[in-house]
Order: sequence, then structure tokens, then C-alpha cells
Amino acid sequence: MYTLLVLVACATVSAEHLVVGNTANRVVVAHHELVEYNAIPFKKRVKDFLYSSPINKPIQGIQALDTMHCKSTANITAGGLGYPFVNIRMKSERGKGLSYDIGIYVLPDFQ
Repeated sequence: MYTLLVLVACATVSAEHLVVGNTANRVVVAHHELVEYNAIPFKKRVKDFLYSSPINKPIQGIQALDTMHCKSTANITAGGLGYPFVNIRMKSERGKGLSYDIGIYVLPDFQ
């Protein structure tokens, strides 16, 4: 009985997060956004997130956290670390929606 409960708990918490670069030390959040897409039965949902720095600062870290804790995926398709822009493509499971908490990190301006 206890083994079954542990397996079910592990299956419900598996998520596909995307964390690239430095997201903790000496960086600041340049952009934060919650990207959501509703589910359609029997269909995979695909959403593209585009970010471009208004002052051409290179990106130091990217964090895309799956807030629904399902098996959706997030991939960088263009730009990314060292570039002032990034394109992230998110794809849901069949019949599920998607929800990602996205943060873009850059170095701060020290004065």
C-alpha cells in the first residue's frame, strides 16, 4: 500500500524545467513573464516566447519553470546565453495545457 502511494507521488511531481546559465549569483531579472496556453482535447499545444533586450545587454541566465508539473517541454530555438535575445519554444503533452514561469537574467549596472 505504501509503495503505491510513493510511486504516484513521484509521477505527479515530474516536470520539465529549463534552467540555463547563471540564475542566482550577481545577476538581476531583466524580464519575468507567466506564459500560459489552454488545453484542447487530443492536441499538443505549442507556444513561442520571444525576448529581446531593449539596450542589447547579453543574457546571463534563462529559467523556464513548468508550473503545471506535467511533461511539457521548453527548448531554446534561437539566441540564448551571450546574446541580447532568446526564443523559447514550449510544447505541451497531448490534451494538456501549458504554463511556464519564465525569467531572463542579465548582469546589473554597477555605478
